[in-house]
Amino acid sequence: MPKKPSAEIPYRKPRAITDRLRKQVAEELPEIARIGDTALRQKVTEAWAFALAHSSFTSIRQIPPAGNPDTNEARRGDQTDHLRGVTRLAVAIAAEMGTAYPELAIDMDVIVAGGLVHDVGKAWEFDPVNRKRWKANQRQTGRPSIRHPAFGAHICLTVGLPEEVAHIAMAHSGEGELLVRSLECMIVHQADYTFWNTLLAGGQLKPDTVPPQTRKYITDKPF
Repeated sequence: MPKKPSAEIPYRKPRAITDRLRKQVAEELPEIARIGDTALRQKVTEAWAFALAHSSFTSIRQIPPAGNPDTNEARRGDQTDHLRGVTRLAVAIAAEMGTAYPELAIDMDVIVAGGLVHDVGKAWEFDPVNRKRWKANQRQTGRPSIRHPAFGAHICLTVGLPEEVAHIAMAHSGEGELLVRSLECMIVHQADYTFWNTLLAGGQLKPDTVPPQTRKYITDKPF
């Protein structure tokens, strides 16, 4: 039998998902209103409300503006800046490519929904309660036990989001190299990496959070 966890897991003692929380999510991510399909729009809101209620965070703005915990963290802002920025970048890419190649038939609702929930699993991976538990008991739990792409896919499917949106949450990052990305996922993936790489090249990431493989961008002697 697995050993009993030494600390409480916020996910197992969720707070109520209220209309007030849903309204807050819609205010923090106003691009939700750009989703044409009503049911999809509601489920994107529900995904983030579910994620917050099952974490120690009470707002998306409390999640640091980083790609991974303590890695590639922006000098300012919060996670809403990343989610909204990636969504707008993805919409711009989709609009340009869709105009040049209409036969691509890009689903813009999936682009917006996927952009907004691609990091919904960060409410789990970035949760300070979880991080403390994983650090104290790495041998048992792993560190993290589940990365945000996988947990994000779990949240998406739990609240009833379509498979193609859950796929974006799952495959927007490195995990996507293990499978074939959908068209809309590829667009969100490129928007996500463009966001972080632009901040990196422009000196807008906290230097102590830049990983070794890209530190040449923040050093006086890159070579």
